[in-house]
Amino acid sequence: MARINLPPLTRSLLASLVLFTLLNAALRPQRSWLVKAEKPLTSVGDGVPYLSLIPGRSIVYPWVFALATVVEQNVLGLLITGLSIFYGGRYLERAWGSTEFTKFILFVAMIPNVLSFLLYIIGFLLSKKAATLNTTISGGIAIQAGFLVSFKQLVPEHTVAIAKGLIRMRVKHFPAIFLLANTISGVILGTETAMFLAWFGFFTAWTYLRFYRVSPSLSSAATGDGSIIRGDASDTFAFAHFFPEPIQTPVGTIADQLYNTMVSLKVCTPFSAEDIDAGNEQASARAEGGLPSIMNPNSRGGKGGATRAEAERRRALALKALDQRLHAAAGRGGPSSAPVAPSAPASSSMLGETNYEPERHDEPDKSAA
Repeated sequence: MARINLPPLTRSLLASLVLFTLLNAALRPQRSWLVKAEKPLTSVGDGVPYLSLIPGRSIVYPWVFALATVVEQNVLGLLITGLSIFYGGRYLERAWGSTEFTKFILFVAMIPNVLSFLLYIIGFLLSKKAATLNTTISGGIAIQAGFLVSFKQLVPEHTVAIAKGLIRMRVKHFPAIFLLANTISGVILGTETAMFLAWFGFFTAWTYLRFYRVSPSLSSAATGDGSIIRGDASDTFAFAHFFPEPIQTPVGTIADQLYNTMVSLKVCTPFSAEDIDAGNEQASARAEGGLPSIMNPNSRGGKGGATRAEAERRRALALKALDQRLHAAAGRGGPSSAPVAPSAPASSSMLGETNYEPERHDEPDKSAA
């Protein structure tokens, strides 16, 4: 039997998840962990205050703002979070390195818990319902959302095939589906805590990766100049591109307004044209580098990705050349032309793997934020 090799932080997260979930189950007084009569998915009121985050009782245990992320309240949550860490954690830790992955986990684990805590405190002040203060905030929903945002950044055009190809879905659609599922569940089934954690995890991960994470420039790695890039200003990682095309325009308009507000408050630094170009080059370099499959991070994929990235690079160069010629021709009255970029061929996917399949549609619209 082959030995499963996990990076150190991923291995520690999995061990902590199992350990603290079992400890929480053992310390819960007179509760059934496997079968629950009421709200089996939410587990409201079942947490231990020094392991899980309970707004009315956990303020004296500050470590729970981080620890609660690896404490699940039921078997289903334990399985889902365990699989998420196993596949997502080992992929991202190998792609980023343990240090950067640790920073990401700390942000995505703690900030959603803090925001959820404050939300329930505000809810209690407005409603005066004591049950609000007894809500249990725990579980890995936030880091699951963060993993999906990260995959959208790294391998957006990879396709996951499930059930012998019966279900096929591009990685870039996962965050929107995840948010939609948790929102519907929160409204209909009463799992509002998971809904809040999902949205807060999504916003935290996207904000950190979009504006703050410092990473080496992949496009300049061959030259060895050691340049770095802060954030990800690429067009494909804009906020609107996380949602279906019919609503990207209104979402992009709202996102631009929020972005301008954040800039005016000096929460983030505005992107320059050079930042956007560097972000787009970084995205192309990731595709050309042939990132490994999510399901099999030891493999190297991306042949289709390299083809599409090369085609996009040629298109960009052709458009830039055309624009320059048009400006030059404006003074001379001469026409100009530009080379036509080749189209990218599609590639097939394998069972249990993620692979790249280029879009057959027009290029998506650009969005500033």
